[in-house]
Amino acid sequence: MTTSHPGSSGSSRPAGTNLTGLRDHNAALVLGLLRAAPQGSSRVELATGTGLTPQAIGKITGRLLAEGMIVEAGQAASTGGKPRTLLRLRAEAACAVGVHLDRDELTVLLVDLAGHHHHVHTRPVEPGITPAAAVRLVADQVDRAAAALPDGARLLGVGVGCRGPLDHTAGVLHWFTPPGAHGSGWDRYPLRDELAARLAGLPVVVDKDTNTAALAEAPTAPRPGSGLAYVHLAAGLGAGLLLDGALHRGTRTNAGEFGHQTVQIDGPRCDCGNHGCLEVLCLAELRRGDHAAAAALVGVGVANLVRLLDIDRVVLGGRVVLAAPDTYLAGVTAQIAARIPDTDWQPVPVSVSTAGRLAVAAGAAELILGPLFGRRT
Repeated sequence: MTTSHPGSSGSSRPAGTNLTGLRDHNAALVLGLLRAAPQGSSRVELATGTGLTPQAIGKITGRLLAEGMIVEAGQAASTGGKPRTLLRLRAEAACAVGVHLDRDELTVLLVDLAGHHHHVHTRPVEPGITPAAAVRLVADQVDRAAAALPDGARLLGVGVGCRGPLDHTAGVLHWFTPPGAHGSGWDRYPLRDELAARLAGLPVVVDKDTNTAALAEAPTAPRPGSGLAYVHLAAGLGAGLLLDGALHRGTRTNAGEFGHQTVQIDGPRCDCGNHGCLEVLCLAELRRGDHAAAAALVGVGVANLVRLLDIDRVVLGGRVVLAAPDTYLAGVTAQIAARIPDTDWQPVPVSVSTAGRLAVAAGAAELILGPLFGRRT
């Protein structure tokens, strides 16, 4: 198995092809179906789900069995004919490391193909840490996680979720400013390439923390046409958007600056340079200890987002939300109900992150794992 990741179809419905040039693509479709069926699937079911011929499925599954990516898992109950052999994803065949690099904390997580956690470690990050020191710290923690790999497992790569704005395509940070780090080299820092060099060329993908957390809330590809917004409140306020089954990053890969929508024209100055941003108002309420007021402000922004993009599901996360989940759930739900009358026939469910404080790191691992299963990340 190489460390390159198979691509995926641009259509809304995954479909296979019998052209030999797309062998990896077809294998990704098979692996994706097996990932979504932990109890196992037969070759007939895989052929139906991918649109591939039984002959093509036989070749793909034979190769995946030989590579140790899948295993035979007994037989399905007979329906009158010969019982069909079930195939199952071999979760421990490979892993990815997910990293959450926050302003004051680092979390590193080792995740296998089925999403099981084999190692997790969280430690503080010194205020004012330099980029070079941060890369050394992350690399050391990745090495520590790699030591927990299951026997025979391959390490596919490292995904990193950190505060934006950033250039996802180039893996370059912009305006990443931990407390005391102004002018210390974080802006325009090539985090992806520096970390990959430190890890001897192991594949590294860097994305915004809100984007990776959104992936953690939908570990398998969402249904076509669906829209999920993950709203993250911690040291800042942002959102990750999953639209039509894939992350929406925008032209400059910087969509989701949810906290920097202006809601008070003559409001206080924000770190971004504008005035009256949702984030600066929300953080001011938190400094006063008023979570209910902060939740109402988040709800105003969420209602704007639902109106703008027709989002059909909202997930709240981040350590501030997790410290008072009921308050934020009630506050955001109330603002949606008050500001969007159409929710009586188009309900917008709001929930708190099921991944909790590991959401960013778990989703960062999905940046590496997802393409292996044909998922657009």
